[in-house]
Amino acid sequence: MSDIDGMEGVEVTECTRCADLVESRSQIVNGDGPEDAGVLFVGEAPGESEDEEGVPFVGRSGDVLDDELRDAGLPRADVRITNCVRCRPPENRDPSQEELANCRPYLEREIELVDPEVVVTLGKVPGEHLLGRDIAVTNEAGSVERVELGGEPREVLICLHPAATLYDASQRETFTKTIEKAATIAGGNSGQAQLGDY
Repeated sequence: MSDIDGMEGVEVTECTRCADLVESRSQIVNGDGPEDAGVLFVGEAPGESEDEEGVPFVGRSGDVLDDELRDAGLPRADVRITNCVRCRPPENRDPSQEELANCRPYLEREIELVDPEVVVTLGKVPGEHLLGRDIAVTNEAGSVERVELGGEPREVLICLHPAATLYDASQRETFTKTIEKAATIAGGNSGQAQLGDY
C-alpha cells in the first residue's frame, strides 16, 4: 500500500473528506502509542475530551482502560490506541457509514504500519466496522476472529467499550478478561521485544 494523501506514516496530517466532521473538530485525533505495538485498540471516534487534547481515550473511559491495561501487565505506553474515525462527530453522535468509509484507508494504513499481534475493537461500532457484520458485543466479547486488515489476515479481539463498565458494573469482569486475553495474545510484551520469542 503506498502513502495516502494527507497521511505521513501513521499520522493523518490533513483531511477534508467529511464536511460535518471538518466543521465540528478542533483537530484531527491520531492514534497514540508506539508505532510497533503488539496490541492495537480501535475505538469509534474522538469525543469532546479527545478533540480538546488530541489523544484518543482520555477522560473516564480512558481511565478505565488505563487501569485494566496496567492490571493486565500492558502499560498504556506499550499499546497503541486509535479510532475508526479521527475527527469528533457533532454532538458526539455515532459516525455515519460514509464517515467510517472515508476514514477507513487511514485506519488500514495504520494497521499495516503498526503490524500488531492483535487488533482489539472497543465497542459495537469498531467491531462491526472491522468485522463487516452485526455483532452483539456483550455476548461476543472475548472472541477472536481472523480478518483481512492492513493487507493481511489479523487476529481481531472483540471487546466492550470501557464506558460500558461505568454504566453497568456487571460488565467489568468481561472487560477485564478480554484485556487479559489481549495481553496473552501479544505475549505480555509489545512491539519488537517479542520478536525474539518467535
